[in-house]
Amino acid sequence: MSDETPPDNGGLSGPIGAAMGEFVALAASGGFAVNDHGGQALLNAIREMLAWIDSERFRFDRLIQRPMLGSSTNAEVMKPFMLEVSCGDVGFVTQVLQLEESLLAGEQAILQAMASYRESDEKAADRLGER
Repeated sequence: MSDETPPDNGGLSGPIGAAMGEFVALAASGGFAVNDHGGQALLNAIREMLAWIDSERFRFDRLIQRPMLGSSTNAEVMKPFMLEVSCGDVGFVTQVLQLEESLLAGEQAILQAMASYRESDEKAADRLGER
């Protein structure tokens, strides 16, 4: 990877997506391994966050609707601003949904890293058995 070539982020967007894309690529290449205990702790945290996102989805749907603030001049000025904050390119809902994509990718990366650990552990055990 050169300075001009950005890392492949696996189609994930935003800063979190870029970091998670690098994490996924590292796990896929066997760049790190995680034992079962550590992997399960990470998976539990990821799955709890995914469950929270899923449980709040109906609230996100409300946040992306045009706010009902009335028709005063101030209300008309605030409506587009509130929508931008909630669902613009860097809005709250947009970022949470990108986090969800990153968490799903992270879950797969942890599973891959756990498999790498098991494989390394089995190879080490085999080598010890040969001596």
